[in-house]
Order: sequence, then C-alpha cells, then structure tokens
Amino acid sequence: MSDVPSTAPIITVQQHILQEQKRFPGASGEFSWLLSGITMATKLIQSKVRRAGLIDILGEHGDVNVQGEVQQKLDVYSNEMLVHCLSARESIGVLASEENEKPLLVHKGSENANYAVVFDPLDGSSNIDVNVSVGTTFSILRRPAGASLDDPERWVLQPGSEQIAAGYVVYGSSTILVYSVGNGVHGFTLEPSVGAYILSHPNMQMPAQGRYYSVNEAYCDTFPPAYNDYLQRLRSGALGHRYASRYIGSMVADFHRTLLKGGVFLYPPTESNPGGKLRLLYEANPVAFLAEQAGGKALDGTRPILDIKPDSIHQRTPLVVGSRVEMEEFERCIVQNR
Repeated sequence: MSDVPSTAPIITVQQHILQEQKRFPGASGEFSWLLSGITMATKLIQSKVRRAGLIDILGEHGDVNVQGEVQQKLDVYSNEMLVHCLSARESIGVLASEENEKPLLVHKGSENANYAVVFDPLDGSSNIDVNVSVGTTFSILRRPAGASLDDPERWVLQPGSEQIAAGYVVYGSSTILVYSVGNGVHGFTLEPSVGAYILSHPNMQMPAQGRYYSVNEAYCDTFPPAYNDYLQRLRSGALGHRYASRYIGSMVADFHRTLLKGGVFLYPPTESNPGGKLRLLYEANPVAFLAEQAGGKALDGTRPILDIKPDSIHQRTPLVVGSRVEMEEFERCIVQNR
C-alpha cells in the first residue's frame, strides 16, 4: 500500500451537514447545531466504551428501566450524556429515551424549540461485558403544527415517515456514525487522534441482494409459519445461492452489516412477544428510514415501518429490513401463507 497521502478532501460530519443544508428544504443552522449535540455525546460514550474494562463502568447499575430491563452502568451514562448535550440546544423542545418513562421537556416556552429527538442511548448494552459491538440510535422529528410543550407526546408520536433525520453510531473496531436527512445515507468514521468524524462512506447504497440473513434462530419454533418458510428458502438456495447466518445480537451492528453487505435482518413476532420486541420510535424507525434511503425496505411483517402511527412512546414492533431481492421474497412468503 502506498504511503503517499490521499489528495481527496477531508470532510467532517459538521462540514457535511452544512453542505446538506444548502440542498435540504427546511434545514438551517439550528439543525446543524442540534446534530452537533448528538456527535458530541457519542464521542463521550465511545470513550467510555473503549475504556470499559479499565474503569468501573461494566456491569449492572441496579435500577430497572421502563422496559422492565435491568439497566447497565453504561446505559445510564449514555443516557445522561445525550440528555446533557442535547438539552444545551435551544432548538430542541422534547427528548424521549428508552431509559425514561416519559418525554423530557427542555427549553419550555422557547419559540425556538422546534424539534424532538428520540433515542436509544446504548443498543445492545448487555454485550458490553463480553466486548461485542454496541450502538446508539436516534430519530429527529419536527414540532407538529400547533403542538405545545404541554403535550410532549404529540411531538414524538408521529409516523416514521415524518422523520427529518435519523441515524446510528456503532461502537466497534472503529466508531462509525451513519445518518441521513432524507437525501441519501452517509457514514463517518471517528478519527480518535483529532476527535472528528470523517466522511468515509459517502452515498451508501444497500446491495440489491446479499448473502447473509440475521435472526435469532433459537426462537424459530415460535416464529409464524411464513417466517420459517422464508428462512428455509434462504437456506435452500431458492434465491440463487445458499445464505449464511450472521447474528451479533446488537441490532445496530446487525443492521450496519446488512446496510453494507446486503441481505436481511429479522426480529419476528414470537409466541411470548406477538407484538414484536424492538421499539418502534427509536429502534425500528431510524433503521427503516436509513434502509429506504439506501435502496432497501423495512416492514413490520406486512406494513411499511414508516407508515405506522405510534400509540405510545415505548411501543414495540416486529421488524424485517433488508435488500430489495430479499424483501420481495419475504413479501411473497407472507402472501402465500395467508
């Protein structure tokens, strides 16, 4: 490999956001300032993740969140950092997190509070103790017309099609931020020596077909018949080749691989969770937004994820998301099993 430095321009995520604003209707300087709150928080989170085995940040925090899940210490820290950094942005009126039962009101009464941000501060946090990739997901919504801060749920209970931006960060062998403002999907790798996210994956497109499927097959005996029929077709080579299974157990990491390599990620309904297990607002919606911007598709089994009107902040949903070929085959299996 040549040691001659590349002549390609180095573009940071802040520069990229400013460039996107010129072409994206409705974006403004306050919007780039909002996104900088997310990038700052995720830099702080990745610093703790990378030092997790050296400082007292591993293990359970001792509390149980609204989901009934025991909070990990890094869950709590990640949530605190996102709330802290985003609360400093006057353009934000409402924050909603997996770790908080109700939305948080910020800058109450400010005429400049025009956005709501919903997020999962640390997806896959149970994997921290075994050094497996984890991530952060986020979704940004505009304040609905006529909505007041006395009704924060109205700000966030919007279908995913109303998202004006969404993204995630993967904390793995490198830290990668992937986001979209509805004008393509772009990825940025954190350069730790300078503390900046640098554009590394411009205009990401999900391959039309992949070679992998991702699902927790330990529960396949409780999946609806259409899902098992579908998995059998993938394994049998019915789509032109036999698919291999890849499952990490952190949704962000599994989807990131699907985005880059193609294929399909499934989190089906089961007998114990017939309504699905992933959260619609801050897990499924951001992933679906990115998938469709990158040429893929996301369904709850029958409906487009982005069309679902949520009833509650922590509403759950099944999720099937992937490349065009795999998603078309999945839809055929659903129709055939009706």
